[in-house]
Amino acid sequence: MAGLAPEGSQFDTKQYDTKMNELLSTDGQELITTYDEVFDTFDHMGLQENLLRGIYAYGFEKPSAIQQRGIVPFCKGLDVIQQAPSGTGKTATFCSEISQQLDYGLVQCQALVLAPTRELAQQIEKVMRALGDYLGVKVHACVGGTSVREDQRILQTGVHTVVGTPGRVFDMLRRQSLRSDSIKMFVLDEADEMLSRGFKDQIYDIFQLLPPKIQVGVFSATMPPEALEITRKFMNKPMRILVKRDELTLEGNKQFYVNVNKEEWKLETLCDLYETLAITQSIIFVNTRRKVDWLTDKMRGRDHTVSATHGDMDQNTRDIIMREFRSGSSRILITTDLLARGIDVQQVSLVINYDLPTQPKTINPTSISSASNQSVRTLTVTNFHFRTSYVSITAPLANNQPHTSLIPTATHPLCDPSNFLSLHPQTHSSITSLSPPISTTTHIIETDVDHRFCQPANNRHR
Repeated sequence: MAGLAPEGSQFDTKQYDTKMNELLSTDGQELITTYDEVFDTFDHMGLQENLLRGIYAYGFEKPSAIQQRGIVPFCKGLDVIQQAPSGTGKTATFCSEISQQLDYGLVQCQALVLAPTRELAQQIEKVMRALGDYLGVKVHACVGGTSVREDQRILQTGVHTVVGTPGRVFDMLRRQSLRSDSIKMFVLDEADEMLSRGFKDQIYDIFQLLPPKIQVGVFSATMPPEALEITRKFMNKPMRILVKRDELTLEGNKQFYVNVNKEEWKLETLCDLYETLAITQSIIFVNTRRKVDWLTDKMRGRDHTVSATHGDMDQNTRDIIMREFRSGSSRILITTDLLARGIDVQQVSLVINYDLPTQPKTINPTSISSASNQSVRTLTVTNFHFRTSYVSITAPLANNQPHTSLIPTATHPLCDPSNFLSLHPQTHSSITSLSPPISTTTHIIETDVDHRFCQPANNRHR
């Protein structure tokens, strides 16, 4: 258990280890037990036939690692802690678990799901509705930035499940627009993220308004002590289902980084990549809202079809932008880490970190995923000055050897041979690893880099 305290934890490393050991046992008794039973197919999980129809119709063929272990214990009525990296199928896991246990003849809220962001809550609503389509599930997302009256109207007509952000859900409970009498399942999705965003008190307040005998599921990419403290207050002998990174089956997902020598060359590099690679849709992450606006203007100035979203936009605008992007109206979405957790966009084949991510969890290649496990490439554009920081930030993920390849960037002076080396020098990379359709480009990049890419930018783009 020893190791660095997670980003956002109130404990330093020594306190973290002490607190974890203290939380995991009480009077010599194990607080949490591990659940290891594995089901290789959805058909063997004892799920309702109409739920299976919804699962297969949504695009799943076989369960992911967390689904193989996580669905059945919750369906048995056990409290569960399910820990797996973002994008590995946790959302579909608890949506299946809830859908299996609902009484569809009782049109009252029986399950409450909390999520840290509006976008994630609305996506959970869509997944729940899709998986429960043949069951007749009624689900509603209560999130800030939307009409309170509309929430009240829908809740009054009756729903089986409510998904929402803590603030709006607490408001609906306080107003008694959301009645808790029939709620029997309570799920915290991305629990670590909610705690890092300061929702701890609101989560406690919500729990106090729920029935005393309630089944609880905690789903998280990491499990800091703050999250375990919640389990001690909320849960009854929870089962822990842990999926480690080396057990993940999304083998198509790969991570790369592009090294440029100067910050001002990153834009040219980015544009070269879009001219070189065969990309369906992509998401570009930057670290500030101001950078979102700046990069959006620059990309549009070069005739790229770009959408942009960040936390300063009102909810209606963000919803419209996401709908347009999902429909394919734009190829590129530029955003902050607002969408860094568990967002499902079917046609995204490339995720670009234009700025060096500040937290390891943000460079997870599976944070953006598709229901059908379509492979997603993650590419980080960094300059030589930041390479020490970059190695440091990826160190916690070293067992999975993330970011093993350094792609020679398609811009400016790259005649220095060190720019072609990787974090693991023995694993030289071909850019074809990023996108199979560009094998002919490999020759250009590897042998003619000085002729094409060392030319001034204004000559290359004309």
